[in-house]
Amino acid sequence: MASTIDVCGIEPESIVDGPGFRYVVFVQGCPHHCPGCHNPQSHAFGCGTPRTVDELIDEMRENPLLSGVTLSGGEPFCQAQALCELAQRVRAMGKTVVAYSGYTLEQLLEKGKTEPAVRQLLGYVDTLIDGPYIEAQRDLELQFRGSRNQRVIDLPAWFAEHPEA
Repeated sequence: MASTIDVCGIEPESIVDGPGFRYVVFVQGCPHHCPGCHNPQSHAFGCGTPRTVDELIDEMRENPLLSGVTLSGGEPFCQAQALCELAQRVRAMGKTVVAYSGYTLEQLLEKGKTEPAVRQLLGYVDTLIDGPYIEAQRDLELQFRGSRNQRVIDLPAWFAEHPEA
């Protein structure tokens, strides 16, 4: 049986949430509550729409032009176990995985020491956009992110340079 993800919303065709043409899953639930967040309706936990990984994969398969999936939110790493299944299946389709997180990569790696699914999900992500949105650092010129503190990280390259992580 496929995992279930608590979803705030879906954007089936996006060009602004990562490279290429993307299917975006906005998960429900976020502990960060960043002032100025563009998706504050995603903050509360447990009040989204339950969607199975099978349903999301079936929807993705309807559009052969998709480059991959983007995991946004809410905070995707709060649902790491279910999103691991989705990310693994997306990668098996030959598509990419982008994830947004209000945590930094360093915080996620630390979190992964006690929550193995967090570390496992990082292993499926091609591009991580990390760090909280900081309204005082807002910059509309940045690609794929809203504030200057946020980083766009090529995770396979990062892990190749940091094999001990």
